[in-house]
Amino acid sequence: MNDSDEIEVVEGSGNVFADLELPDAGEWLLKADLAAELRRLIGERNLTQTRAAAILGIAQPDLSRLLRGSLRGCSVERLMGFLTAFDRDVEVTVRPRSGPGDRGRITVTLAPN
Repeated sequence: MNDSDEIEVVEGSGNVFADLELPDAGEWLLKADLAAELRRLIGERNLTQTRAAAILGIAQPDLSRLLRGSLRGCSVERLMGFLTAFDRDVEVTVRPRSGPGDRGRITVTLAPN
């Protein structure tokens, strides 16, 4: 690359899955956000994967795959259940879309500790 080459920079939408034009992008982002919070909680408590898996009622290799981003086969409902096992309330709010657009959005808002 030389000085005359230009790099095009495109601002993302906030959903990498949508930016990659993957189907069900909203669901994938929701799963990723929930899994990231689970990872944070496990780290905050300094738990081993074996201990965390026991709390969740799953096998350690399954937790390991989940924490490495393998979200296939893990439903949003199951991830929310995992968070409740870590003493978290999970709240779902449905409201009219606030802005223009064809579809509503799914977002995760994490409350401060």
